[in-house]
Amino acid sequence: MALDAFDRLDLAILSELQADGRATSEAIGERIGLSASAVLRRIKKLEEEAIDRYVALLRPEALGLGLTAYVNVRLEKRTDHAKRSPMDEFRASVLAWPEVTECVALTGEMDFLLRLVVQDMSAYSRFMMDTLLRHPAVQDCKTSFVMDRVKATTALPISA
Repeated sequence: MALDAFDRLDLAILSELQADGRATSEAIGERIGLSASAVLRRIKKLEEEAIDRYVALLRPEALGLGLTAYVNVRLEKRTDHAKRSPMDEFRASVLAWPEVTECVALTGEMDFLLRLVVQDMSAYSRFMMDTLLRHPAVQDCKTSFVMDRVKATTALPISA
C-alpha cells in the first residue's frame, strides 16, 4: 500500500498513535474530530494494514545500557563448511544476539549495519571478541560509537 491509500483521518490516527500508542480512542477522536467508535473501527482496520505492533520505548541509560555502537559488517562471500550461504547463516545468528537492536542489509562495500546497545566498553569488547568476530561468515567489521543522540524517533514521516 502507498501513503495515498490512506485518507486524512487515517493518517491523523496513525500520527496520534505514533506520538502515544496508549492513547484512547476517545482522546484521539477529540483531537481529530471523530467519535470514539469511528476511531476504534479505523484503528482495527489500520492494525491489519499498517500497524505492526505496539511497544514501550525504553531509555537505555535508565537500564544501565550506556553505550550504543554502529558496526558495519562485511561477510565472506562463500564458505566451504556451511550448508547455507554466509548471508543466511549470519541473518539467523543475528536474531539470537540481544545486544543487536537493529540489523539492516546494505548495498555497497559492507553487507550489514548493526546497532548495538550494551552496558559499557567492556561489554562491547566481549560481544565483539566472543560473538561477532568468531562468527564464521564475518570477514571484517568497522565500528562507530554514538557520542550524542541528536534525533531519535520511531515516528514515520506521514502527515494528515
